[in-house]
Amino acid sequence: MTETTDRRSYHHGDLRNALVRAAADLAEEGGPEAITIRAAARIAGVTPTATYRHFANQVDLLCAARDDAMERMAAVIIDLVPPPAPDADPATVAVDRITAAGRGYVRFAVEQPGLFRTAFCPVRETDDEVAPLDERLAASPPYAFLSAALDGLVDAGLMDPAQRPGAEAGAWAAVHGLSLLLIDGPYRDADAAARDAVVDITLGMVVRGLTGGRADCARR
Repeated sequence: MTETTDRRSYHHGDLRNALVRAAADLAEEGGPEAITIRAAARIAGVTPTATYRHFANQVDLLCAARDDAMERMAAVIIDLVPPPAPDADPATVAVDRITAAGRGYVRFAVEQPGLFRTAFCPVRETDDEVAPLDERLAASPPYAFLSAALDGLVDAGLMDPAQRPGAEAGAWAAVHGLSLLLIDGPYRDADAAARDAVVDITLGMVVRGLTGGRADCARR
């Protein structure tokens, strides 16, 4: 197959997106370790050489796959956010949003462990250095949703503004740790009911911790 034929195989030169989708398919099955230029090219139906028009190297492709996994996680989270009623109590809306953020995060991890691992994989840029998940991770859609949900708690009077700076870290650590326990740890063999119970308990603790118990009072 020539590169000219490759380009015709993808509408209007959409080979880049086809390769990202191929990388996502690989990640679903085998996590970030399964993503290679050659394997993605094979799924997309092109030669490895053709991929270098869009990705400088395997690290570049892995970064694109990581971004795509983050977008997919955000979609799962947003799908769980209940639409507020016109006369909805702001406190209830705020708690529902922060709870949806945690529940969607865990659901994505359990249902798509390969993509979940890809979303948070460290990318080795050189033989001696592993790139940290710093600004790129903080700018991800799930993080942005969490930040907005935390702001919503403050706006609803449920969270002390003095406790808001950096609150993402604690909330994120709780649901990320639970996600790892569910996919790789002692909860991995739990049935759906047991899994839902531990998720509910954890999210309840997170909300109470963030609001100092105000959320429980507001819902009585």
